[in-house]
Amino acid sequence: MNDKVYVGNAGKDGALDRGWLLGHFKDAGDPRHSEDVEIKWGVHPRGDERSQWVEGEDRTALLALISGRFRVEFPGRSVLLEEQGDYVVWGRGVDHSWLAEEESVVLTVRWPSVPGYAVTDRGQVRPRT
Repeated sequence: MNDKVYVGNAGKDGALDRGWLLGHFKDAGDPRHSEDVEIKWGVHPRGDERSQWVEGEDRTALLALISGRFRVEFPGRSVLLEEQGDYVVWGRGVDHSWLAEEESVVLTVRWPSVPGYAVTDRGQVRPRT
């Protein structure tokens, strides 16, 4: 076993950490630890939506549709991803939310990897570590 190589499955590994596969929040000795980028494998049932808007985002993000139909909302603009490979990129400071119009799988890449905010089961926002 080479501790600089990790082999996994996005669906299985993502289920362990709210979909997040790579970022600052992984243990420092883990090959998936990065302060440069975060990657998420998001599996969303039809009707799943973010419980509240992300405001004051400190990262740039790319969200790509693997399967399904997924809507990303921005102030004054709505983007529908409906064909495999459709994607949207937004910069720092862009508020956003999302809704899975159909059962969807999306891949999100954010950079840099810095502590951000997560929505807890109770709908509260807390710093993500």
